[in-house]
Amino acid sequence: MAGVRVTAVDWQRASNGTAHHTQEYPCPELVVRRGQSFRLTLELSRALDDEETLIFTVETGPGASEALHTKAVFQTSEAEGGDAWTAVTEAETENTLTVSLTSPPDAVIGRYLLSTRASSRRKHSNRKLGEFVLLFNPWCPEDDVFLASEEERWEYVLNDSGIIFRGVEKHIRAQGWNYGQFEEDILNICLSILDRSPSYQDNPATDVSHRHDPVYVTRVISAMVNSNNDRGVVQGQWQGKYGGGTSPLHWRGSVAILQKWFKGRYKPVKYGQCWVFAGVMCTVLRCLGIATRVVSNFNSAHDTDRNLSVDKYVDSFGRTLEDLTEDSMWNFHVWNESWFARQDLGPSYNGWQVLDATPQEESEGVYRCGPASVTAIREGDVHLAHDGPFVFAEVNADYITWLWHEDESRERVYSDTKKIGRCISTKAVGSDSRMDITGLYKYPEGSRKERQVYSKAVKKLFGVEASGRRTRIRRAGVRSLWRDDLLEPATKPSVTGKFKVLEPPVLGNDLRLALCLANLTSRAQRVQVNLSGATILYTRRPVAEILHESHAVRLGPQEEKKIPITIPYSKYKEDLTEDKKILLAAMCLVTKGEKLLVEKDITLEDFITIKRAQPGARGEGLSQV
Repeated sequence: MAGVRVTAVDWQRASNGTAHHTQEYPCPELVVRRGQSFRLTLELSRALDDEETLIFTVETGPGASEALHTKAVFQTSEAEGGDAWTAVTEAETENTLTVSLTSPPDAVIGRYLLSTRASSRRKHSNRKLGEFVLLFNPWCPEDDVFLASEEERWEYVLNDSGIIFRGVEKHIRAQGWNYGQFEEDILNICLSILDRSPSYQDNPATDVSHRHDPVYVTRVISAMVNSNNDRGVVQGQWQGKYGGGTSPLHWRGSVAILQKWFKGRYKPVKYGQCWVFAGVMCTVLRCLGIATRVVSNFNSAHDTDRNLSVDKYVDSFGRTLEDLTEDSMWNFHVWNESWFARQDLGPSYNGWQVLDATPQEESEGVYRCGPASVTAIREGDVHLAHDGPFVFAEVNADYITWLWHEDESRERVYSDTKKIGRCISTKAVGSDSRMDITGLYKYPEGSRKERQVYSKAVKKLFGVEASGRRTRIRRAGVRSLWRDDLLEPATKPSVTGKFKVLEPPVLGNDLRLALCLANLTSRAQRVQVNLSGATILYTRRPVAEILHESHAVRLGPQEEKKIPITIPYSKYKEDLTEDKKILLAAMCLVTKGEKLLVEKDITLEDFITIKRAQPGARGEGLSQV
């Protein structure tokens, strides 16, 4: 009798797509999720006899092998297996066979080739049935990426648009972003990002075999979304110069970026900043089936020397000394969180994991960050993989200002330990409102528990014997110096100050503000106030100075005084960047040598008023910008 052959395949795309929540993918292949069965109907050249079964082979990646779990060979049976590929016969007619295939919940994700042959005494070669794509499965309880809430699965896996929050702590703005994970070619591009990674280029078979693990896959994507080591997707630019590319502020979604990278033969797309990297990474991870959201942190620390403090060196006018200050505090920073289990750390660290594709610091020699468990950050467990100290500092570093004297000595200025990591925000589930998730990252600022966690994190980094924080000063031509500084903040000053905006800061108008000083004591105080102002980028890097003046102020007991400040439009208009941001600083030198630094970030508004023409009047309405 001639061997039985499969003559046609019905992939049952509609019913499988609905069952697997993959019906939105427009690609030609069937897309399914791991750990869940999908049905195929096969047309046969003849009916199978009693002794015959079909033997299936699935394989993914080059050099596929059973040893690497990138290939499986299995035959039709009556029951499903637990942790292996299975095929169960569901229906049989004379010339058709409907089978239900199931992958293990920890199968490698990616594009698979499916082939089959009949079992018989005579050897038959495999017949290729076609390709399908296997994704992570947040609906499968045995999958590491399982997410129990249906509302959250819809929001963090299936929603193809969202909101990214930017601005400053006191003035948070929402920007819409099109993730577009179901648009034309995007799934194919996301899979090709994995295949462009250096680890795949070095050893494709081994790299593919690791793609069962969300920790591995997200770490690869974190590195590949920026272009710093590997011709990844987006090239960063923070200097306000965007020639030969698109300003980061002009992107409104990920699709155009990903398609441009792919069609341009993997040439990095110009330009991105943190929210662009986060938007693109959210698209890629949602597309691959990992629940992911975009998170914005206001007053975000960039701790370059891993000492859990932002050490800022200023002159007597409060101006940042760029050549001394390696650490920085950004007005805001945007990253991602993805939801999965941490088999490498233990179940208490399951859940949201921080991932950051913005190229700030290298992690194991590559510009990437995470996954770092949010729970580990909250508890000060900064010794755990990956990049815990950096993320901890972003949300909970102490902000310490040092006044640098001409004799190269330094003096600690009163600093606010509550300044870093404010209003940590993400889009709410099912609505466009802002959800504050600061409590997931740290205990309430100033609470005993938060200080205990901070001390614990310092000890984890520097050893149990560390009594304080180690701070490094690095200057050109001078060797690095280390010294210990106590964890306790400096003594609270006897004079407080804050900037108050007197008129809304509108682009094109003069800026009118006041510095409000208050004497907290029952004795008179003299205060030397040195004011400075500069246009800045959102990373708080100064661009040009626009204010420089001094005032001598006498404050009576418990007295409050206002120093008026005016910055004419002509003074700032030439040096304002697209970020439209200005930083004001007041260094207050109080009687008895006390020092107080007051700062304020201002974002200028573009106000548009439209005046309608009266009915019947000639001429057009007048619009003013």
